[in-house]
Amino acid sequence: MPRPEPKGGEPKAGRDPKDRLIVALDVETLGQAENLLDRLGDVVTTFKVGIQLFTSAGPQAVELVQKKGGRVFLDLKYHDIPSTVAGAVREAARLGVFMLTVHASGGLAMLEAGVLARGVLGKAAPILLAVTLLTSLDRAALQRELNVPLSVEGQALHLAQLANGAGLDGCVASPREARLLRNALGQHWVIVTPGVRPAGAERGDQARIASPEAAVGAGADYIVVGRPILEARDPARAAAAIVEAIARS
Repeated sequence: MPRPEPKGGEPKAGRDPKDRLIVALDVETLGQAENLLDRLGDVVTTFKVGIQLFTSAGPQAVELVQKKGGRVFLDLKYHDIPSTVAGAVREAARLGVFMLTVHASGGLAMLEAGVLARGVLGKAAPILLAVTLLTSLDRAALQRELNVPLSVEGQALHLAQLANGAGLDGCVASPREARLLRNALGQHWVIVTPGVRPAGAERGDQARIASPEAAVGAGADYIVVGRPILEARDPARAAAAIVEAIARS
């Protein structure tokens, strides 16, 4: 299958640091999301709509972010048979999202079906990312629970290369694998890293984390931050501090 032109969003050279921070709207209601959007709108341009908010509010969550002038990273991690994933990706593309995710472990046929489906919008199609390994997994869980003999880094690279061969634009991986993936897949490959925690922030349920500076220094194009901003006394100030850290990296 011919590989489409990479859809890496804004040019990497000269990219505004605030465009590289994605705030996760991991909240229960549209009202909570709107409150955060109003407080963060001057600091952040891109917001993640994940499974919690989308299950609660559906496409209205996407529309709300767009109405407030933000870009949407739709992180629903589609993982199903190829035709089902194709239909979901097609509808997500029609919502006008900036980026969206599928699980790389769905296999080559599923990944290729997603690439073809998002092409419904041509040049306006969203960036399509493959989720490699959840940041809550460590090597012990990978081997003992999922029966995967490779190291975390080895499995993440394997899945990212599979996605690259299928024609996707990039992947989601922890900061710990970012440098390996950047070196292996080149500058065109879009790398989005969750599991980012500023100094002093709680680890939570993340097993593979790094600071904003470390994630960007390792090659991440975008970093996703949720609780350290959402739970801060002043979310805008917390987000601004992370943007400043990105600018210094």
